[in-house]
Amino acid sequence: MRRGRSGALPRGTAERTLTSVGPAGPAGGSASGDRAGPGRATSERPSPGRREASRLWHVTLSVSGAEAPVQEVRRALEQLAHDHPFLLTSRYANDHAEIRYWEEARDLHDAAAVALRLWGEHRSSAGLPPWEIVGLEVIDRETYHQRVAEGYGPPPASRVGVHPY
Repeated sequence: MRRGRSGALPRGTAERTLTSVGPAGPAGGSASGDRAGPGRATSERPSPGRREASRLWHVTLSVSGAEAPVQEVRRALEQLAHDHPFLLTSRYANDHAEIRYWEEARDLHDAAAVALRLWGEHRSSAGLPPWEIVGLEVIDRETYHQRVAEGYGPPPASRVGVHPY
């Protein structure tokens, strides 16, 4: 609706706010890069008192670096598992390790962000080796179970805990 030179709307018309109702960008959000999601108007974000539903994500974090005494690596991973019982399983050697667990998060971005901070934030408290993150996989629960059912998913985590390769 066009406004007059004074900025006012023509007499007898009410001002309306326009919202997006469909995918605008390549990922379904708006072209400006917001994360409103496909088919969701940016004005429909949850109010501050309402939380978006979270989902479960299967995380595999791989780390490696200079050799460390294998007993110290095991003790550090056991301490991490003790401090954070959400850890499902850890496998280790003297120069690399893999941590697998379930993360509850709103979306993949949030789950990945938490996973990428895990090793560094707990390096000193758990006595973890100064290794770097060399791999990260985050998949939703449905994909994880589909892969396992089809026989090409991650090795089954039959034993919970910390184990050598």
